[in-house]
Amino acid sequence: MYIGKCLCGEIEIKITGAISDIIHCHCSLCRKNSGTAFATNGFINVTDFEITLGKGNLSQFSFKPGRNRHFCTRCGSPVYSSNTQDPSRYRIRLGILDSDIIERPISHNFVSSKANWEALDAKLPRYDSFEPNRK
Repeated sequence: MYIGKCLCGEIEIKITGAISDIIHCHCSLCRKNSGTAFATNGFINVTDFEITLGKGNLSQFSFKPGRNRHFCTRCGSPVYSSNTQDPSRYRIRLGILDSDIIERPISHNFVSSKANWEALDAKLPRYDSFEPNRK
């Protein structure tokens, strides 16, 4: 089980299942949304996810049809993302978790969009788009 909360603590979450397909995403959307060189994202099953506190403080932004970013209205922390083309899973930013995670990143993605000051020093596979076998 994993627990986490947003920066201000108004929203708390619980994940009872595994986190899959963890990647470091260097696309411009993830960089803008996180304000960092890349965002570390993983997928969870919707049925394994619960907002245990502060559901009323959750807002969303649709940046593309069917793709929604859900965030805290007070501090702006990303809580999860949903996609109508993949309704059984949510994507989370691992930075929201307070628990240590067992799973590890599998790759750096969208490296052709990376910030010019990012050195990519990790020894992970690197792809110009999604990792192979991504559904």
